[in-house]
Amino acid sequence: MTLRRVNLIILVLLAVAFLIIVQRNILNLSDFLHKENPDAGVILPFEAELSPDVRPLPQRNGEEILVLVAADEDRLGAVVAAMNSVYQNSKANVVFTIVTLNDTVDHLKAWMSKTKLNNIKHKIVIFKPELLSGKIANDPQMPEAAKPLTFARFYMPIYIPDAERAIYLDDDIIVQGDIQELYETNLKPGHAAAFSDDCDSISSKGIIRGAGNQNNYLGFLDFKKEAIQKLGMRAGTCSFNPGVIVANLTEWKNQNITQQLEHWMELNKREDLYSKTLAESVTTPPLLIVFYKRHSTIDPLWHVRHLGTTGAGNRYSLQFVKAAKLLHWNGHYKPWGRTSSFTDVWDKWFIPDPTGKFHPVRRHAGDS
Repeated sequence: MTLRRVNLIILVLLAVAFLIIVQRNILNLSDFLHKENPDAGVILPFEAELSPDVRPLPQRNGEEILVLVAADEDRLGAVVAAMNSVYQNSKANVVFTIVTLNDTVDHLKAWMSKTKLNNIKHKIVIFKPELLSGKIANDPQMPEAAKPLTFARFYMPIYIPDAERAIYLDDDIIVQGDIQELYETNLKPGHAAAFSDDCDSISSKGIIRGAGNQNNYLGFLDFKKEAIQKLGMRAGTCSFNPGVIVANLTEWKNQNITQQLEHWMELNKREDLYSKTLAESVTTPPLLIVFYKRHSTIDPLWHVRHLGTTGAGNRYSLQFVKAAKLLHWNGHYKPWGRTSSFTDVWDKWFIPDPTGKFHPVRRHAGDS
């Protein structure tokens, strides 16, 4: 009986010793992991306020998907919402290149660091307006010309120099699908870019009444000018929307696309080649010329357009808008403004400005 009791005591002591060893190993492993990744497991103050459906996703690995966006000070909330929608709806290793001006950097850094956007891989680069010296006219009827960041897409290889492929997105966009699918858009051999054709079956319904033929080349270029006539382009050719671009940057550089675009910018300044129908479009015409019948196409559901035009609420059902993979509020009515359609869809991805400078304008019940 005594021997059995001794054996039992020995077994208990061995079990206790075993548990102590296991506990120490676990503590050592935890300490090692903390040294390797000191931020792991740390809950930042803002995370406690996030609803489960918008919590930051875990760190992503694998192939980098490079996305270029331009961040204008007046529209900074737009690019924030766009980036957040891309990141939250994809498991891919997305890396943003944010092109902005010097006077916007501090505001942008505050927004990126003091909200859940600090979980997003990104780099901020400065656009140098002198790149456009001698290439654009100071025309008061073309306010877009006064905004140099609209031309950032022309210089993609400069801002993403080592990449073979990248995506450009306008700021008035919300992405609801996995950006990896857009990134893998098939580009035909020799094509430097893919765009959404304005005659596609989904968004061609969005032609704006009273603004001319906005779905063909005639709406963007003056075919009475000799320089345009010499190109031999058909005026009725379907145009495309450059608010979303999937670019093969290797081909872009090999074909000197940026230099070609700059040539047509300079020629337009001298000879006024753009159509007067679309007074605000100064970035689309040179792209239409350079990529005439030399571009691939993007799946129509990956660029549902005209949400910023009159009657967008009647053109698309809410069910369709929620099912679309990418929404574009091109047009005068932006989703952070008072009179836009489908603002609730955009609001889902907007992150309030920690500095309090940017506020979406919303119609209240008492407004007329």
